[in-house]
Amino acid sequence: MDVIFYLVPSFMLAGAVGMAAVVIRRSRRITGAWNSGLTAEARCLRAYTTTSGGVGEHRHTRTTLHHVYEFTSRDGRTVRFDEANGPGTVIEGDFVTVHYTPEHPERATALPPMRGRLLAESGVLLAFLGVFAAICVAFMIGAHNLFDLSDGFFGGGPSDLPADLPSDFPTDFPTP
Repeated sequence: MDVIFYLVPSFMLAGAVGMAAVVIRRSRRITGAWNSGLTAEARCLRAYTTTSGGVGEHRHTRTTLHHVYEFTSRDGRTVRFDEANGPGTVIEGDFVTVHYTPEHPERATALPPMRGRLLAESGVLLAFLGVFAAICVAFMIGAHNLFDLSDGFFGGGPSDLPADLPSDFPTDFPTP
């Protein structure tokens, strides 16, 4: 039974660390594109949505807006990329400014530079994941002992209970 108190939080901790890596990677990719100074005019070739979740009557569904953009990089290559969570005001045929790095133009972004917003979004997500990871670690190093019910509720044993507790209903207790 003790293995559950280490195995489950370990998987949860690994998931939190993986999500933190994704948040950091995304933030670095977008910041790198903004900082490169390379921009191009791109055309929105397609806008579509994807839906996830929604199984069952009371399940939450999540809809994500995607855009497919195409532009010509500074070295003359035609680059096409798909970006999720873009603005809902961009439709097929619209032209937008994209930011990209010369090494990876396929990792371009059509998001306008909003460094404060990106920092706030990433910071809040990383803070939440950090607290979640700390709770997992605390649970693994000993907090699970609070929930050890073999000795009674929260570790207290039968000796912690008063000796004169009644063991049966009183004889004058109303019954149907």
